[in-house]
Amino acid sequence: MSGPLNPNERLIVALDFPNPNAALTLIAQLEGLVSFYKVGLELYTAGGGDLVQALTAQGKNVFLDLKFLDIQETVRRATRQVAKLGVTFLTVHESGKAIAAAVEAVQGSKTKILAVTVLTDMDDADVRAMGYTGSVEELVLSRAKRAIAAGAHGVIASGQEAKKIRALSKDLIIVTPGIRPSGAAAGDQKRTVTPGEAIAAGADYIVVGRPIRDSRDPYAAAHQIIADMQQGLAVRTC
Repeated sequence: MSGPLNPNERLIVALDFPNPNAALTLIAQLEGLVSFYKVGLELYTAGGGDLVQALTAQGKNVFLDLKFLDIQETVRRATRQVAKLGVTFLTVHESGKAIAAAVEAVQGSKTKILAVTVLTDMDDADVRAMGYTGSVEELVLSRAKRAIAAGAHGVIASGQEAKKIRALSKDLIIVTPGIRPSGAAAGDQKRTVTPGEAIAAGADYIVVGRPIRDSRDPYAAAHQIIADMQQGLAVRTC
């Protein structure tokens, strides 16, 4: 991190839409409050590449959540193309060789590589079904350590693991999805925390989609989330 971040700078709004026009509508509703947006697979494959370029040209920060996982050379070449877009963050699934290749590819650019640890719609039962005998937390921490060793700039992990990941590194960027304001439905997310809890635990950024996107008043919803983040910062010790 380059310096202390204000709460509104820590909020990344997920543009989980089937087309760029719908995303632009939400961006307009949040103008003046939010400047960091996540573009995922759905929107990117529906013409979101042009939207990414438009947003970066406007000075917005873009988190391109494509979760690359392939052989080193493929990841390296694809990541070089992403870096040309001027995005702030790009996700790569934790795999030592893929992470190292991506980090090499973004040298000299503003793009930071975030290693995906364990998706937030997975719990202990899910990782056991994959053949892993430990807990989700143990797997997340193991993958975070591998990502750090491979040179990742940051990791994606739930707020439930953020404090222990922060203990591994003061400088590692921690981005936390699976955010649900108090009282909100979890939906398909299994490892959720509130905005304030995530920040208090050591997360640098939080990613919020449905609680803002589906709100009758997205601006007010985002404003309340930022207020909760401020409370988390006030009690943060790590």
